[in-house]
Amino acid sequence: MFTGIIEALGTVTELTYAGTNVTFSIESPISQELKIDQSVSHNGVCLTVIAVGDGYHQVTAIDETLKKSNLGRLQGGSTVNLERCMQANGRFDGHIVQGHVDQTAVCTRVQDENGSWLFDFEYDTSLGNVTVEKGSICINGISLTVFNSGINTFRVAIIPYTYEHTTFHALAEGDTVNLEFDIVGKYVKRLLGQA
Repeated sequence: MFTGIIEALGTVTELTYAGTNVTFSIESPISQELKIDQSVSHNGVCLTVIAVGDGYHQVTAIDETLKKSNLGRLQGGSTVNLERCMQANGRFDGHIVQGHVDQTAVCTRVQDENGSWLFDFEYDTSLGNVTVEKGSICINGISLTVFNSGINTFRVAIIPYTYEHTTFHALAEGDTVNLEFDIVGKYVKRLLGQA
């Protein structure tokens, strides 16, 4: 389980293909602290560490993960948001994030507000996912608050710290992001018989 508070940025240095699987080698400030079999969120996708080296670690994504997330678009030099799983005695600074991407969305607008940034997103409603005003959303592993919630659109506001310390500083119109919708909302929807 994660909280959506990004610990570090990682850089993809190598991709190794084996059948439909892809193994990513990633350099990051936290790589040397990781252990084999540890769960780490990469752009919001929970992946298992399979190797650790000097300043880098490796994870493998299967075909299903590559198709349902933006990991299939990563290449050498790509930057990813990293978060280790929450410790039992840790604070819940974000919200409950499972590391299970529900679907992707496309960034449709980036607006510089002279001190903060507004990002608009659009997603396919055929999977039945919804956002709610002032509810939580996880974008590329980052816990954020939704506003201007529409049928298939929403907006988030990004403060300078988040902009500089996550992949938001490189996000542009047309880019694809990973979405994990609020787990509480998903359970409520299921209890109401709508999923």
